[in-house]
Amino acid sequence: MKIKSALISVFNKDGVDELARELDSNGVKIYSTGGTKKYLENLGIEVLAVEDFTNYPEVFGGRVKTLHPAIFGGILYRRDNESDVNELKEHNIPAIDLVVVDLYPFQDTVASGSSHSEIIEKIDIGGISLIRAAAKNYKFTSIISSRDQYKEFTEHYKLNNGEASLEYRASLATSAFKQTVSYDTEIVKYFSGEKAYELRYGENPHQKASFVGDLDSLFTKLGGKELSYNNLLDVDAAVALVTDISVPEQCTFAILKHNNACGCAIMPSAKEAFESALAADPVSAFGGILICDKEIDLETAKEIDKLFYEVCIATSFSAEAKELLTARSKRVLLQWNRQDFKQDIVRSCLNGVLIQERDLSFSSRDQLSAVTMIKPTEDQIRDMLFAEKLVKHTKSNAIILVKDQQLIASG
Repeated sequence: MKIKSALISVFNKDGVDELARELDSNGVKIYSTGGTKKYLENLGIEVLAVEDFTNYPEVFGGRVKTLHPAIFGGILYRRDNESDVNELKEHNIPAIDLVVVDLYPFQDTVASGSSHSEIIEKIDIGGISLIRAAAKNYKFTSIISSRDQYKEFTEHYKLNNGEASLEYRASLATSAFKQTVSYDTEIVKYFSGEKAYELRYGENPHQKASFVGDLDSLFTKLGGKELSYNNLLDVDAAVALVTDISVPEQCTFAILKHNNACGCAIMPSAKEAFESALAADPVSAFGGILICDKEIDLETAKEIDKLFYEVCIATSFSAEAKELLTARSKRVLLQWNRQDFKQDIVRSCLNGVLIQERDLSFSSRDQLSAVTMIKPTEDQIRDMLFAEKLVKHTKSNAIILVKDQQLIASG
């Protein structure tokens, strides 16, 4: 399909000059709006304003620029449909063979900490509609929806003597629909309370990382440095473990390192539970993640403060405990607002993703039956159920030794 006309509407102007110059040098008629039009004209490129043929100006502070039948008709009409062609001529609608769009930076605006009203103004309406329209009509219209495609498109355009092949237009349409899905997903995340958190670094210092979710609904951060990628993995493992093991009438305390429990105990008080958990492996506990399913009082906080840890999580902290533990500015203190996790587990794999149901199952007392002459006591059954939950949350093959609801050793 020979490209004779193009509509260019971009927020970020980087790289669009070379593409526009190539189109202009080949006699392509270029339409544009607002800032993009001014930018291209300053480069000496002849540009036609869309309002010249829509006969309608930009309104509402630029909120409505390209949303007009005269524009979308030129993108969506079917070149091989006689009725469409006749309607185009009847209404004096110019054909548009190429659409170039760079959307408002919604995700970057959210990540920058902008106000709600500023974020709302960065939800692109016209641009996303142009992308979808051009992608839908890929048989006749080319769509460039990313700055990364400028160079590739220009090379294809030159190689094909000013045309874009049907196969290439289809690939551009595929990329365009992926772009619209990704863009709308970020908007949904924002409105559902999820945010993009830039992390200090990834698994290793040279790797960039971020977290997308609603940490604020799960934790109230009381003090300490920003959470790292590895911190979040350990916190996730800690929350999952204690959620399974927790019992209403007693206190569960766990210490984790590299996603595995190196200490865990269920005791009448937080102090007893912490001391019992620490006794399992005080060496591995150094620099670990601490989690308690009850309030941490001052007496417990004094014992915790003797240990170097990365993150301490509890459902609440007494005022005195909070004052003591937040005195060390680099140690993270999180108040845990408990909630259930039922969403599927998703991880990348090859050129796709693996999705599986979250493992929410474990044995109950009434499922157990003794098949030996010697029958276990109720305390032994309680320990077996405790150990089973610990095994579930221990990575790889695991052996767990417990006694009186206290982790003794794991390997």
